[in-house]
Amino acid sequence: MKRRTLLQLAASGAAIAALPSLARAAAPATAPLKELRLDYAYYSPVSLVLRRFGWLEEAFKPEGTSIKWVFSAGSNRALEYLNANSIDIGSSAGLAALLARANGNPIRAPYIFSRPEWTALVVRKDSPIRSIADLKGKKVAATKGTDPYLFLLRALKTAGLKRSDIEHVSLQHADGRAALEQGKVDAWAGLDPHMAASELEAGSRLFYRNVAFNTYGFLNVREDFLASRPAETAKVIQAYERARAWVIANPAEASKILAEEAKVSLPVALLQVKLRSDFSNPQPSSEHVKALQLAAPILVEEALVKPGTDVNRAITELVDTRFARPYIKA
Repeated sequence: MKRRTLLQLAASGAAIAALPSLARAAAPATAPLKELRLDYAYYSPVSLVLRRFGWLEEAFKPEGTSIKWVFSAGSNRALEYLNANSIDIGSSAGLAALLARANGNPIRAPYIFSRPEWTALVVRKDSPIRSIADLKGKKVAATKGTDPYLFLLRALKTAGLKRSDIEHVSLQHADGRAALEQGKVDAWAGLDPHMAASELEAGSRLFYRNVAFNTYGFLNVREDFLASRPAETAKVIQAYERARAWVIANPAEASKILAEEAKVSLPVALLQVKLRSDFSNPQPSSEHVKALQLAAPILVEEALVKPGTDVNRAITELVDTRFARPYIKA
């Protein structure tokens, strides 16, 4: 009897010891997400549509997840918020995202929200500047850490100039427009919709355009969030897909939303959405990797990354060509 009792006690003890692990196995891998933090931006009309219609709030309502929208005035702000863990998901230009990743910002890009021509070099309508070479010694406004700034550096290189050959004035995009129109700078690396507004309303002239130097609109996700919250990230991408399809089907209505949000005229918004934005290819691929590989040398040449930084590795770590594939409709 004693032996039987000991065996029973041992068996029950083993069962009790096993309870915590069984409970862990039965429980969800992670608790429901209390709050999802992401940005919206005037340079991303898809984000404005998504926010306007509340489709993310609708998608996350069953889990009780609240949505926190944070405004990004430029890629630099979105990337700062991601690096500071102030948001989980943020939108930026592709080359700006690469610069951030190469300098230690822990982000990955599983989705492309647009292929825009959102930047060019701009002067006043009466400016004598006609070419990149004419910028030597001139004051040029541009927002550091953004596609327009990197566009400016690449444009200068085409004329054999460097950043030190101009007087760079670091201003956020809207302030750059104001400085140009007020004559405080000679040129400006613009960003839509501010650039389109200056063009249509002040007669500003886009004297250097190069679609190939405009890198794609990347939706960036903090790496730890992507790893621990793949289901939530997938829901965001699916919502973005809904908004992207709506913008393609309703460009005039999308332009109205942009006009209302950015407080610009409808013609300005139509110029940005209908003529300067391509929403057709949201799947990160070799196309986007190649675009970054062609652009990356400027980051090294202008010492924007630490000496010895493996920029190609940063591209591989940044562009996620697999995650979104199941959630993107052909």
